[in-house]
Amino acid sequence: MSIEIGSVVEGVVTGITNFGAFVELPGGKVGLIHISEVADVYVRDVKDFLKEQDKVKVKVLSVDERGKIGLSIKQLQAPNPNAAVGPKRVYANDNRRPANDNRRPNKFNTVSFEDKLNKFLKDSDERLSDLKRNTESKRGGRGAARRAE
Repeated sequence: MSIEIGSVVEGVVTGITNFGAFVELPGGKVGLIHISEVADVYVRDVKDFLKEQDKVKVKVLSVDERGKIGLSIKQLQAPNPNAAVGPKRVYANDNRRPANDNRRPNKFNTVSFEDKLNKFLKDSDERLSDLKRNTESKRGGRGAARRAE
């Protein structure tokens, strides 16, 4: 039986590693279910979800030129609406800060970006001029005293 990408086959778990599980497929071929394809939730240890000799239905994700077969259990499962996707944020019209963010203004978040940029450029120019002044005097540049000959 040829293994085609996208097909659903049944196999037997033959080995479990820290990065996934090996499954023997029909026809004696062996594929790998990567740890990220075992379940919709975070999988710390594959042994929490599978054990050797388990019969599993898997979807074929890939078959490379060397014959390695990538499998997935996760893609056969219905999407979990309760999966953790993080908190939803509601943003105000013009402001990119969340509308439900009730932080009080303080000295750190009242300065505009332009003010911060201008301060940075001023400090940078001062440091650059100090650096030039110090290096030119050591190398005998424009500001260095010249000997009369």
